[in-house]
Amino acid sequence: MTTLTPILSATWDDPRSWTLETYERAGGYAALKKALGMSKEDLVQLTKDSGLRGRGGAGFPTGMKWGFLPPPDGGPRYLVVNADESEPGTCKDIPLMMANPQVLIEGVAITSFAIGCDHAFIYLRGEVVHVYRRLLRAVEEAYAAGHLGKDIHGSGFNLDVTVHAGAGAYICGEETALLDSLEGRRGQPRLKPPFPAVAGLYARPTVVNNVESIASVPSIVSGGADWFGGMGTEKSKGYGIFSLSGHVTRPGQYEAPLGITLRELLDMAGGIRNGHELKFWTPGGSSTPLFTQEHLDVPLDFESVGAAGSMLGTRALQIFDETTCVVRAVDRWTDFYKHESCGKCTPCREGTWWLKQIMGRLEHGQGTEEDLDKLLDICDNVLGRAFCALGDGATSPITSSIKYFRDEYVAHLTQGGCPFDRDAATVFATNQKVNA
Repeated sequence: MTTLTPILSATWDDPRSWTLETYERAGGYAALKKALGMSKEDLVQLTKDSGLRGRGGAGFPTGMKWGFLPPPDGGPRYLVVNADESEPGTCKDIPLMMANPQVLIEGVAITSFAIGCDHAFIYLRGEVVHVYRRLLRAVEEAYAAGHLGKDIHGSGFNLDVTVHAGAGAYICGEETALLDSLEGRRGQPRLKPPFPAVAGLYARPTVVNNVESIASVPSIVSGGADWFGGMGTEKSKGYGIFSLSGHVTRPGQYEAPLGITLRELLDMAGGIRNGHELKFWTPGGSSTPLFTQEHLDVPLDFESVGAAGSMLGTRALQIFDETTCVVRAVDRWTDFYKHESCGKCTPCREGTWWLKQIMGRLEHGQGTEEDLDKLLDICDNVLGRAFCALGDGATSPITSSIKYFRDEYVAHLTQGGCPFDRDAATVFATNQKVNA
């Protein structure tokens, strides 16, 4: 497999790709007009038949999530787009919203019609002010063109879209913490059940989907379920954006069918930077267990990555060569998860703090080899016991790095500190060698 599938990214090279004019010239909003002529039930079934799975990390079937909404009771129901992209290494939704915000807005309109929603929200990470402004302008253009607002294209369907900027908390990427934040409360995960489909925003039935999931809907309506399912694998259908970053010759966004391998993506990206070789990488962002060279040919789909011991996640492929100290990289990730823990549950609040203390000691060559077993024991007590997936994600790089690079941890202890040159062995190193 060597062919990319530029669908969401088809117009990114246009000098003004973000404008409504560019989007409509490429066929934009034809899918909305087609959807408005279909029944809501048929639209939900079409999404189910396509096999689209959530592109935010968990991979839950999108159409099935829509189908969980209870029957209409005369009250409001909501669509909330999770645009709070915050995890280290994950960088697909923000480029998508910058380069082609209209495809997201069209997806919001189609999805809202399908689930019976007349007010949708896009919850955006607050620091990306440039994206916030671009989304606001795109929504204005869509209103002016009649794609949003009252009686859209004479269908009788009304839809308002609100773009909401959060305050920069990683925990608000968790859907129920996002809902609390959107309601004006402190962003912390809710106890489930009830799930958002039953009692979500303002205690009303709510669908929460990732940016890329919603942005994929127009192409499914236009191309059909069979067209979408013809890409990818049997259980992981369709296309997705793979974000290559780190020590790769041409980092960037590569839109390809699910099931492509890192080896194939690296070939397209010019390989590892000149003079270096792959050491380890993340298949789905920093919260997924690490992979090494032996996993270069693992198909990047939900099932294959899971069978190999990690998670596809957000397809954030962070590439690290031999100049990177794995202990230092994991220590920095652990610091992030400790800082971003909301503190609501004990396993995550206390566990991430202790993980950081021990990782910090190991990074500086302090402690003993027994600390590695203590790390694994703490990870075991956090994994599956935290209120949300943040605690689980914090353990993934630690347990996997000890599995594949235990000798490097031991070297920190026996050599009284990091055996790598401090200036050369950084996550952001450029064309430098490790000291012999």
